[in-house]
Amino acid sequence: MVRPPALINNNGDNMNASVRRRGAALAIAATSATLLFSSGAAVAQVATGDTSSAKIALSNNYAANAWRQSMLKTWASTADDAVKRKLVAAAPAFTTSENQPTEQAQQIQNMILQGYKAIVVDAASPTALNGTIKKACAAGVVVVSYDGVVTEPCAYRVTFDFRKMGEKQIDYLAERLNGKGNILEIRGLAGVSVDGEIHAGIMDGIKKHPGLKIVGSVNGDWAQTVAQKAVSGILPTLPKVDGVVTQGGDGFGVAQAFKAANRELPIIILGNREDELQWWKTQVQSGYKTYSASNPPGAVTVAFWVAQQVLAGKKVPKEIDIVAPLLYLNEQQLPDALAKTPQGGVADIAFSQQDTVKLLDATPAKGK
Repeated sequence: MVRPPALINNNGDNMNASVRRRGAALAIAATSATLLFSSGAAVAQVATGDTSSAKIALSNNYAANAWRQSMLKTWASTADDAVKRKLVAAAPAFTTSENQPTEQAQQIQNMILQGYKAIVVDAASPTALNGTIKKACAAGVVVVSYDGVVTEPCAYRVTFDFRKMGEKQIDYLAERLNGKGNILEIRGLAGVSVDGEIHAGIMDGIKKHPGLKIVGSVNGDWAQTVAQKAVSGILPTLPKVDGVVTQGGDGFGVAQAFKAANRELPIIILGNREDELQWWKTQVQSGYKTYSASNPPGAVTVAFWVAQQVLAGKKVPKEIDIVAPLLYLNEQQLPDALAKTPQGGVADIAFSQQDTVKLLDATPAKGK
């Protein structure tokens, strides 16, 4: 069953998004996910075809932050357990060194040649890998794009509603600032679909709240040190900043940059990393208010089980996104979250095979 907010040990990060696809998408909030995966829900229709000889690979474009490191640890744990249970023969993870689509395309091509029956892809680009992924599908390989999703129709897509996540940040700041103020935007890894989706949601929010103005934008790469350096570089050029919208893994670095510059601390939206949550705890006593949100790295297990279940014979529609829940934390949930996370961890939700199948079984048919 889902394990909300259990926190996974690690030191790395990021998120990824969905380029809109024609057709319906199954969106599940954290609370509804808990209900869906509870013991009272309908029995999951697990496909039982023999996949014991199948190899599944993870092609990961980036690993230099806490979120990605947590994701890789969760993948490894799930894969090791599946191998021990003889559900798959092997399920290794491979990470490219430079977040380059050309390198990742070659990596995927090698996986095809090495006989992997399914490939889960956290993509460096929503479009640049499409040709290689199409070749994989043509070779009979099951491709599941996850987090950083692709637009190639032959691939299954496990994603999050990052656009809504971005829009909610602006809605929150508009309420806190009475509809008027200067906003600094911290973007993620350039070229990845997640960055584009969150940014699009932020722009949606700005259109609704014209009194809020984006006065600066930098790439934080979903990493605290990168974000701190980028914000430190742009702060001398900026007027008073009232709020900061982020993408996860960057909030603490932003706070440190403002402190070092002796600038007034704005409202910073946080991203569920342990260092951000620890910093938030120190600010609560002085009345500082914000919230924290991120896609849980443990949702990579959804992609793993989708791949395994398709290989086992389960019918899963490709024209419909499988939307995993985001994890939001408020001030009341902060103490419990911190009590459960080790240093360098990320707030998380993990999914079992049964959880994933229940999610798939709840996905509406095309046109519904």
